[in-house]
Amino acid sequence: MTPLEIADALGVFVFALSGGLAASRRGMDLFGILVVCLLPAIGGGTLRDLLLDRPVFWLEHSNTILIALAGGLATAILGERIARFKTLIWFDAMGLALFCVIGAQAAHAMGHDPVVVIMMGTITASFGGLLRDVVCNEVPLILREDIYATAALVGALTFWAAMAFGASETVAMVAGGLTAFSIRAIVITMKTIKPKLLLPFRKKDGRE
Repeated sequence: MTPLEIADALGVFVFALSGGLAASRRGMDLFGILVVCLLPAIGGGTLRDLLLDRPVFWLEHSNTILIALAGGLATAILGERIARFKTLIWFDAMGLALFCVIGAQAAHAMGHDPVVVIMMGTITASFGGLLRDVVCNEVPLILREDIYATAALVGALTFWAAMAFGASETVAMVAGGLTAFSIRAIVITMKTIKPKLLLPFRKKDGRE
């Protein structure tokens, strides 16, 4: 497997974990967990391929389904213990970065204009999570204060801009992916250190 294929598989697995955890928290059974885990793992890419009128990627690469189901099975067995691994959020950020440039590249390779390229990148990275949250009756992550879909959008925009200025496809994908990941990294880091910054201003009784 190439480094890109390994990263793609890791992104699918981590996105599947997020779906499995959401289903587990809702008290779903094993079947429900396995179904929901597929939504963030392949949902965005499926919609992208349908909109671009091209073969759905997991029909040609069925291993993607097995990787996603492995993630769902892991959450069914381990449950909330998986959520204790803080590194998962960083793998999720990497998955977001990778999926947004893969979606943008797919649209660009078919000759679509910038708007479509950016939309396909954003949809690939975030639409599966939207499906997961809707099925689990939660407010979608991309509609909350967390900067998520915006990171994918900017990453896809960076990919298109790099291609427009004559960069190679590889360079453009790296640039777009790093941009999306950097935005998510800043958000994750700020959310981590913000409570610590507030500690000196807390009163002795614990109230602010």
